[in-house]
Amino acid sequence: MSVSRRKTLLTAVALTAGLSLAAVTPALAGSGASHAPRAAAVSSAQGDPRNVTQHVADFYGAYIDSVWATEDPAAGPNAKALRAFYLSSAAQKKVAAYEKKNHADGILFAQNVPVKWKVACTGSGAGHATSRVTLTWGDGPHAEVTRIDVRSDLTTLKITDLKPAR
Repeated sequence: MSVSRRKTLLTAVALTAGLSLAAVTPALAGSGASHAPRAAAVSSAQGDPRNVTQHVADFYGAYIDSVWATEDPAAGPNAKALRAFYLSSAAQKKVAAYEKKNHADGILFAQNVPVKWKVACTGSGAGHATSRVTLTWGDGPHAEVTRIDVRSDLTTLKITDLKPAR
């Protein structure tokens, strides 16, 4: 075999091995059972502070982050501040009444914290918009899902009502 054919063959073998390793390494890295935080599949996010559905999504994302972080001393005050900023005073009173009666979080309508959430606009009219918040409680094919209907004022973007979706 000539030297140039041998170099070509060795280059092809090395390239194939390198590409195979690059393809297998991410799969192997994610195969272990780990309780460490996972990076999201999406590497970018965007928003618009004028969009009412985005406003609800921003609230739920920040609120869930705060109540999830039980070991952070700033988490409790942050969750309280988020409620004050995003909810109308009437909605804050309704949430407080729910919590007193049910001994559960009046934003999530639960005693624990979801691992995933998403928000979609379901309609608008008469100066208000309704968003559907979908909360996922666990991973895997049998994870429980709950939904909350959130009503917002289109002028102030404040959340004016929250209730479990029917």
